[in-house]
Amino acid sequence: MTVLTSIEQEEIEYPSSDGEPMAESDITRDYMTYGVEALKLHFQGRSDVYVSANSFVYYEEGNKAAVVAPDIYVVFGVRKRQRDNYKIWKEAGIAPQFVLEITSETTQDVDQETKPEIYESLGVREYFQYDPSGDYLNPILQGVRLVNNQYEPIPVNNIAFDTLWLYSEVLGLELHLVSGELRFRNPQTGEFLKTYQQSEQERLAEQQGRLAAEQAQMAAESALRSLISHLLNSGMNLEQVAQMMNLSTLEVQRLVGGNE
Repeated sequence: MTVLTSIEQEEIEYPSSDGEPMAESDITRDYMTYGVEALKLHFQGRSDVYVSANSFVYYEEGNKAAVVAPDIYVVFGVRKRQRDNYKIWKEAGIAPQFVLEITSETTQDVDQETKPEIYESLGVREYFQYDPSGDYLNPILQGVRLVNNQYEPIPVNNIAFDTLWLYSEVLGLELHLVSGELRFRNPQTGEFLKTYQQSEQERLAEQQGRLAAEQAQMAAESALRSLISHLLNSGMNLEQVAQMMNLSTLEVQRLVGGNE
């Protein structure tokens, strides 16, 4: 085995890209965006989980050709920080434990033949493939898990051709196909994971809902206050108004400002 000196190691450059423009279909890019954002949000409270997409993973020091670029991958036990690429030997030898590839016509051979061998040798515990087109995989979402250092199929819970789910032991999440759409689901809450945009839209909708409810309550109280003032001005006392409106005298006093 060749041992590199520190100077030789420093001279070796490990590129963060191959110099070619990244060409992804809209659907592949959308699922990669969903997957990485949803998983980052899910694990945002943990500083020892690194989530990335379509970046180079180097697995042999001194060999720039020993590289693979998973569509989506998750590493547990390393510091969450920005990286240009992921070098396994610089991360205490910790390889990704979860990998998801979005399979297409141009990647199906590599995804089904080359990459499984690499991931298995690296000890990637779970490897999933998803075929959005439905042309290359059957079922269109499938996965394997390391058992005694060899990949074995993960059971698929079929509902229909485009509606099924598998469980990821590594993530503690379910990978669902809902009418062909890939989504991660948290079995503890029963909720599907969201992207940053979806979470922000949901937050804004909830905020607007609360604001609308507060405005409606204020309008209702204003109308009630006007009615109580009218009744009091017509000669009724607090007790009579309270009885008529099925309110306590204290509530009536609060509504009129305690001036009566």
